[in-house]
Amino acid sequence: MLMPSIFGESLLDDFFDDSFINYGAGSSELMKTDIKDTEDGYEITMNLPGVKKEDVKAELKDGYLTINASSNTNKDEKDDKGRYIRRERYSGSCSRSFYVGDQVTEADIKAKFENGTLQMLVPKKEEKPAVENKKYIAIEG
Repeated sequence: MLMPSIFGESLLDDFFDDSFINYGAGSSELMKTDIKDTEDGYEITMNLPGVKKEDVKAELKDGYLTINASSNTNKDEKDDKGRYIRRERYSGSCSRSFYVGDQVTEADIKAKFENGTLQMLVPKKEEKPAVENKKYIAIEG
């Protein structure tokens, strides 16, 4: 007899395992990110399995680097009479943001997408200290 799990798992996990239903293959691997600190900057490696290059967007705004990825898959299978045996669809999007600093520009960042892996090189830029302007009040007398 199957007993439901009560410690943070779904009751349906006991009835349906990954071999029976797989919601978006590789979704647990989606957007896993490694960031390596080098002398010149940061090397960002992000896993995007099943995502096409044209579905990946990277944006730099207010010092934040945001990577967006979307995926649409449709697995239609029909028998020889055109009747559906199985229809599965998956559609989703996800994003990650990293603060890279206000001094970094779009031209500074180098990106490459290959075999479901996004690699980016973000240079280190030192923050320029704000110049303190002292304003004095004229004292009469």
